[in-house]
Amino acid sequence: MELWVPSQIGFTWRDGVDILLVTFLFYNVIIMVKETRALTAIYGLLLIIVAYFVSRAVGLSTLNWLLENFLSSLFLLVVIIFQRDIRHALTSIGARQWWLPGWFRSKKANAGMLDTICDAALYMAQRKIGALIVIERNVPLGDTTERGVRLEARLSRELLINIFWPNSPLHDGAALIKGNVIVAGGCILPLSTAVAKRDYGTRHRAALGITEESDAVVVVVSEERGAVAVAAEGRLTAALDEPKLRRVLASALEKKL
Repeated sequence: MELWVPSQIGFTWRDGVDILLVTFLFYNVIIMVKETRALTAIYGLLLIIVAYFVSRAVGLSTLNWLLENFLSSLFLLVVIIFQRDIRHALTSIGARQWWLPGWFRSKKANAGMLDTICDAALYMAQRKIGALIVIERNVPLGDTTERGVRLEARLSRELLINIFWPNSPLHDGAALIKGNVIVAGGCILPLSTAVAKRDYGTRHRAALGITEESDAVVVVVSEERGAVAVAAEGRLTAALDEPKLRRVLASALEKKL
């Protein structure tokens, strides 16, 4: 009896490129879902897949039939369950945030813009004036601008305070900043459903919502408590005094995605 031996067994440069690309893809997917709700959903899907193979091996025909029909539409389920995460990933790819070098991907935070926003936020916090300041980064927020009142005004502490002053027509919305320009005011933001703490109101949910769908950084001033928080990457850093606010905001704006 003769054994069949492949005539050629080799490792070409194409195999190496293929392995590197797949490794790079999986690495970025893991980084993207790390410490997010998507990771918990992935664990749930893996548990269902394991239950399917176990039920098949043991002979639990009814359970196996149910799981088989459930997994037959796995691709559709993944799209439905991870629609927000997929949209965020595709947006990041389109904005060229993760495959280009860091120097090309993001600029250092403008010191003047940082000081202006911090001064205005702290002033409003002392007087318990609610505010929601969105800072656009790499991902364009044109659809958010369309849901507000276009201003295209030079960024200043006085103008920011005036936008959020009580009884102002733009008070309840968000101000969108791009560079040193206040692009729009009164913008309506998507609300996050991941907020568990009851002491977080609509402003905090809106801040988290826009950071879950883009790379924007948001400064929130609570009208009830007069506290300042910073939202970035779907996470909220709350109860910030002046030194912490400047440090957290600068770090969030300079962070490479």
